[in-house]
Amino acid sequence: MVAAADADPAAAQALARRLGVELCQTTPATGLYLWLDASGLALCQAGRPPMSMRADFISGAQGYRAAHHGHHREAIARACGIRRGHRPWIVDATAGLGRDAFVLATAGAPVTLLERSAVVHALLVDGLQRATTGGAADRTARMDCRHADATEWLAQDVGDESPAVIYLDPMYSGRRRAAAGKELALLQALLMPATDESVLLERARVAAMDRVVVKRHRHARPLDDQTPDYHLPGRSTRFDVYRTRKD
Repeated sequence: MVAAADADPAAAQALARRLGVELCQTTPATGLYLWLDASGLALCQAGRPPMSMRADFISGAQGYRAAHHGHHREAIARACGIRRGHRPWIVDATAGLGRDAFVLATAGAPVTLLERSAVVHALLVDGLQRATTGGAADRTARMDCRHADATEWLAQDVGDESPAVIYLDPMYSGRRRAAAGKELALLQALLMPATDESVLLERARVAAMDRVVVKRHRHARPLDDQTPDYHLPGRSTRFDVYRTRKD
């Protein structure tokens, strides 16, 4: 990890210790590295051209989406059962950079985000902190970000505290690719092979009190070839809904 001159030295040292990485003063000539400056944390790749990405909720495409879309009308919100007067607890079991979770939180739902990569989790936490101080505290307050493996977390016996909805976007496996080009390249270089999708879906269907929602490419086969109860199509993606009502 590289800390810029304007980075908080104590924060940089604490983050490096938490992630178990070396804190350096110069950028490497090759490979991936974390960059911390006054604007926050970024994942970078050395080379020509260099690439970098941050978790960003209040500017760029995500900021536009949050400001202009009718969140209750978005397909993801409808698939998760959000409507006026009904905002179920949702677990985003494959949180990544948290874009979909932020939309769900903006629509009013409490969302628990699970991310198994320590680096992606750090990027996500950094993005949420910046969003909190940047005017989105009302939405980030509904987002509980945890560093956890979803298959293990979902196997816990939480009884009556089980989430109503579990949301899955297995975006790093198969032909489905949800991230933008440069972000996808960085994440593919960073991450291990995806969790077994059949196990993840099975545990989600056991744990969810009301439904499991799976984001897929519009023309992709259902996850683990399990036919959903219904789906909501979009231009390039669709949301497969598996009902699990247990009350």
